[in-house]
Amino acid sequence: MEERVAIFIDGSNLYHALENNFRRHDLNFTEFANKLCSSRHLFRVYYYNALQDPAQYPDSHREQQEFLDILRKTPYLEVRLGGMKKAQGIAVEKGVDIMLATDLLYFAYGGFYDIAVLVSGDADFAYALQAVKNMGKHVEVAYFESGVSKDLLDVADNRHLLDGKFLSDLWVAQRRSKYRRGIPKKRDTYPGAATA
Repeated sequence: MEERVAIFIDGSNLYHALENNFRRHDLNFTEFANKLCSSRHLFRVYYYNALQDPAQYPDSHREQQEFLDILRKTPYLEVRLGGMKKAQGIAVEKGVDIMLATDLLYFAYGGFYDIAVLVSGDADFAYALQAVKNMGKHVEVAYFESGVSKDLLDVADNRHLLDGKFLSDLWVAQRRSKYRRGIPKKRDTYPGAATA
């Protein structure tokens, strides 16, 4: 029987890691999922993030909506959105981590997948991954070296280091030469990705 893979993406963690490591966000999510699955069968990809407040951040909200519209057109990808709340004057995500952990456990308990791939470096997910392992499932972590918890890696059955080599052929727009006939080129961008 072919192993079924479910991919759970911590969108904020992924966005900030791409920004910090590569200064770009134009990841081709279909190809990214295919590479994480390898020859195994993809059950579904779940992408989690917090919805920007349109009243406070209208430009960020609009750009995020454009990005989410692109994601929603990705085959077998579901978008799950939490909210933002102010805590001591600072906007913080609400409900995103618990949504991801709940789905991770619910779909494991229901037998919908054999292998969970978590795209995050957040230590908060270590216990949920251990619970999934206790149900007889395999767990993998796709992470960036600069922002991963040792606890998370210790729980993982397999690890995918998201470095330049892994991501090299997964960008929507391939970088071009900085200059053409002495005129600087505009940086390639992915619409709305800046707030995903």
